[in-house]
Amino acid sequence: MESGLDFNSKLRGAWQHNRSLLCVGLDPDLARIPLALREAPDAIERFCVAIVDATADYACAFKPQIAYFAAVGAEAQLERVCAHIRKRHPGIPIVLDAKRGDIGATAAQYAREAFERYGADAVTLSPYMGFDSIEPYLAWPGRGLFLLCRTSNTGGDDLQALELAQGERLFERVASLAANAWNRDRRIGLVVGATYPAELARVRAIAPGLPLLVPGIGAQGGDVDASVAAGRDADGAGMLINSSRAILYASDDADFAQAAARVARKTRDAIEAARAR
Repeated sequence: MESGLDFNSKLRGAWQHNRSLLCVGLDPDLARIPLALREAPDAIERFCVAIVDATADYACAFKPQIAYFAAVGAEAQLERVCAHIRKRHPGIPIVLDAKRGDIGATAAQYAREAFERYGADAVTLSPYMGFDSIEPYLAWPGRGLFLLCRTSNTGGDDLQALELAQGERLFERVASLAANAWNRDRRIGLVVGATYPAELARVRAIAPGLPLLVPGIGAQGGDVDASVAAGRDADGAGMLINSSRAILYASDDADFAQAAARVARKTRDAIEAARAR
């Protein structure tokens, strides 16, 4: 980790320095990138770098979604975007949104991809193969892991809301394991959607000290005030509230970066206002 800080320290520093719980998602869709960039061979890289530089003052993290790069063979561009963040904005952590969920040697290779190839500070994972799907990532000192817990999509009910024999719901079991048995060196966080504030509050009660990656505001319609009230920790922080499309595509013209900065600042300020209440 080039900054010399582990993920938790880096995240706390970004929360404080930028007065922000806003995580800017990087989901670059070529069909929505401004025409002025779209035909360039490195269009995705140029778009993401412009967004990063424009929003860095308002962000506590950047979250590139690997599928948007890999689907169009732009993994090398993702490498360069991550390198740019580490060089130009070393105090802001990178959360690679990969949602990997394998075990053993395969999981070890996915961990190498996230932490060595892309230099991410943290990665999102699916925990539904148990601790075996998490342990290989813990071999990388200082890196963070965000486990899918109560996701923002309605289909999450199919499994996550199931009641177990002990009376708890499946997402509650995941939260409890993440906060206790699995969290051997305090590097695990949870993904909990802003679209379910009651469940977000429940996860915070089960896991009071864990960072929560909270997607679902902005284009998905999650409420900022309800999310902050439900998910903040005892210090009033503890969250990475993600917004992707609302920031990335604030304008489809040449002023896209400036427009992204305006929306990022407005979102950051709305989150800060909610924290003050």
